[in-house]
Amino acid sequence: MSMEELKQDDQIIFKLKQTCSDLNNLLQLSFNVETSLSEIEERFVVMQENLTIASRRIAPLQSLSIANKALDTKINRAISPALSLLESFKLSESLQRKLLELSSKLAKEKSFNKRVEKLIKYVDTVDDLNEAINSISKECEPAIQKLQEVVEFLSRTKATDQFRTRRLKETLITLKALCETEVDAMRFDGLLDDALLNLQDEYESLLNKMRHRNFNDAKSDRDDDDDDHDDVVATADMVSTDLGSELEIEVLTRISETLAANDCLDICIDIFVKVRYKRAAKALMRLNPEYLKTYSLEEIDEMEWASLETAISLWIQHFELSIKNVFVSEKKLCCQVLGTIMDGVIWPECFVKIADKIMAVFFRFGEGVARSKKEPQKLFKLLDMFESLEKLKPEFSEIFAGEAGADICLRFRELEKLLVHSSTKVFFELGLQIEANQDVLPPQDGSVPKLVRYAINYLKYLLTDAYSATMISVLRTEQTWKAGVLSTPETDENLLKDAMFNIMDAIRRNVESKKLRYKDKVLPHVFVMNTYWYIYMRTRSTELGKLMGDQYMKKTYKIVAEESAYSYQKQAWGPLVKMLDKEELKRVDKDGLTAMIRGKMDAFTKGFDDITQRHKSFYHIPDADLREQMREATMKLVIPAYTDFLNNFASSLRVKSYPSPEYVEDTLNQMFEVTDHHKSSGKSSLRPRQMRDPLDGRKSLSGEQSRRSKDFRRSKTSAIDT
Repeated sequence: MSMEELKQDDQIIFKLKQTCSDLNNLLQLSFNVETSLSEIEERFVVMQENLTIASRRIAPLQSLSIANKALDTKINRAISPALSLLESFKLSESLQRKLLELSSKLAKEKSFNKRVEKLIKYVDTVDDLNEAINSISKECEPAIQKLQEVVEFLSRTKATDQFRTRRLKETLITLKALCETEVDAMRFDGLLDDALLNLQDEYESLLNKMRHRNFNDAKSDRDDDDDDHDDVVATADMVSTDLGSELEIEVLTRISETLAANDCLDICIDIFVKVRYKRAAKALMRLNPEYLKTYSLEEIDEMEWASLETAISLWIQHFELSIKNVFVSEKKLCCQVLGTIMDGVIWPECFVKIADKIMAVFFRFGEGVARSKKEPQKLFKLLDMFESLEKLKPEFSEIFAGEAGADICLRFRELEKLLVHSSTKVFFELGLQIEANQDVLPPQDGSVPKLVRYAINYLKYLLTDAYSATMISVLRTEQTWKAGVLSTPETDENLLKDAMFNIMDAIRRNVESKKLRYKDKVLPHVFVMNTYWYIYMRTRSTELGKLMGDQYMKKTYKIVAEESAYSYQKQAWGPLVKMLDKEELKRVDKDGLTAMIRGKMDAFTKGFDDITQRHKSFYHIPDADLREQMREATMKLVIPAYTDFLNNFASSLRVKSYPSPEYVEDTLNQMFEVTDHHKSSGKSSLRPRQMRDPLDGRKSLSGEQSRRSKDFRRSKTSAIDT
């Protein structure tokens, strides 16, 4: 073996010995550990025996601890609501003291604005007190229930002594009695109830102070009720205004919400409606609408026209003012104050309650006027009423929109229907009344009848810009109701022309009928000449003349007037001039010539005196231009014939004095009452047929002197003349 191999063997042996030694040490250590574990096991056995003994001794204490914890939990559950209830009582007492202090300050405060600010704090305190009382009311029952459970538990488990159990029972009985009596007393008989009554008074006072100030700007906004009936003139520029300041509105809103939250909503609404109705009515009473007390048909029919006309004009102004001013302001106030209650459902009904009675009074008068006697002069006021309602309709519908205002809107529409029916009936009955007037005697002097003057001016005024559009609207509405909405509508011009033609034709038939009632031969021609001349001249260059047409007016009135003028000349002066005819003298010998000449002259003189006297007494031509034309025509007819006869037979007439041509001319001038201004040139001319130049293409009737339409609004005629 080599040395190296021996060295390796030695190393291996050394390692083996060392390993053997380590194993021996490990075995010894394992033995020692086993011995220790045996000792520990013995000690654990002893500890387990000790723990078992301790556990047996502690078990009753553990049960007692668990029972104590359960009892503690029940007691805490019962005491917590009671403690919360106690805190609520303390808060309630504190708020009541605060309420008394604020009430005292409110009573002493003189400044209105400062008083309103304090009133807001007062309302806040009332709300807090109400919330505290509500909290007490809610907490009483849970507190009593919890105490009841504890008392029953202790009585059942006997977890405590009888003394403590008895005290809990007494506490429970006291708490029950307190909740049954004191809580209700705090809500209904205590300071809260007094505060709510005080708020109702303040609510009414604030609402009463909110007046329609623009009705009487000269007066103080906060004057006494004694000044409420001062007369105020309604003007068109009056606009709605806010009735209260933001602070006042805030206070009223808070009070409304507080009263509603305390079961006083009905009282709140009653106060609001009562006070605001009173204020709105008093505002309108300042306008002194005494006419509204007259509304029955009998009373309206008995009124003088001037009084009724004034009343209708005031009704139109006041109705518009009430809508645009009073009710706009009242509606805004109603929405501001009551809009937050019940999600805004209440306030529209409250507003309608305020407006309903006032609107009923206006409607009642309007309906009375519409149903009263259908007299011609009422047409213009009926049209005024209808036009005012039409203009107000958009605002009226907006103010009384919704289900609450449906009845008022319905009555508004019914009034419009009444006005349409009444207006058309008055208009169409005018023609019937003219027809019925035929039996009345014509003017004894042949002048224009008052009926014709009234009717022509009536129609002219109806066709002015003030009424034509409204009349067309009324006629169209009536036609649509009768024929239906699917019928073909007429043009505005035809609709109005047909209506006017009926009345103009009734006037013509009336004139033609009355002229037959004259016994005198000349008067019918004077009557027709005067009347048709008046109609033609008064309608020329007017809306009535344009509507009827120039050809129609000439054919119906101008030509007939010319024919009547010719007939007048023929009947009145023709026989007189014929007396001076020379043809008869040619058939007489010289011996009888002088006697016949003198006889003719005597007959002419007598006839001339007779006809001039009849003109002065019976034949009246009221129109100055027409009278001047008749004078000129008579002069041309009579003077030349008389002058020629007088000159030709002067020798035969020397024995007796006869009127000179100048005297005859002066007599005719006096008869026709000619003055210098009647002789001016440029006047309209009416030419009798015998004097008409057939080659003259100029119009024989020139422009009428400009004159305004007669204002039927101030006409005191109560009916067409009889």
